[in-house]
Amino acid sequence: MSAPPASKTLALIASAAVVLLLGAAGDGDAPSALQSDPTGWSDLLGPASDGLDAWTREPIPAGGDLVRKSPWKLDRETGVLTAAAPKSDREWLRLDQVLLDFALHVEWRIVPDPDVKDPEGGVYFRNSNDAGFRHEARLGDAAGGYLVGATYANLQTKPFDLSAEVAENRVKPAGEWNAYELTVKGRSVALWVNGAVVNDWKGCGVPRGYIGLEARRGKIEFRNLKLKAL
Repeated sequence: MSAPPASKTLALIASAAVVLLLGAAGDGDAPSALQSDPTGWSDLLGPASDGLDAWTREPIPAGGDLVRKSPWKLDRETGVLTAAAPKSDREWLRLDQVLLDFALHVEWRIVPDPDVKDPEGGVYFRNSNDAGFRHEARLGDAAGGYLVGATYANLQTKPFDLSAEVAENRVKPAGEWNAYELTVKGRSVALWVNGAVVNDWKGCGVPRGYIGLEARRGKIEFRNLKLKAL
């Protein structure tokens, strides 16, 4: 029996690769942009990054106090960043680079703790340096998965909350890893959660800003934080 022509073999390999890629996202789920095209991404926490040297702790609201001991701990070998929510004043960790249009991929999980009720955190984008303008993808224990914050509209700060526009809660419970992907382009922001876009917002009034992370209640681990300019 003769071997199939080279063109047919390549087609079969390509088809198998697509099947594997879709399978990684889950049956019926859409793959992330990182899965679809892994080229052109910068690793913000891994061994090849600057670690936390490129990040700054900032209080929320601005002008508040930071706890003396940092709640952020990065394992440079694994690239896992652990954030334990401060017991007093809130804070966020800000990447010291102003961004325009970009895609941001981040995986996270809540560390189970029976003493913490409703653990919560956020992935920030297009923030002002003092978080006066704040745009957030909310994290939680089998909750979150929506956009919330305060943007700029009609010459004033305007709060927004898109939790009611999420058709399906795709966030997993504490102890399990979740994947978020934010695609931010112009006024449009799409939030992809574990295989599907759950919010598609056209009202971002801030054209540029900072990304960041926060653990508001409890302990959260972050990994595979990757950024791609668009």
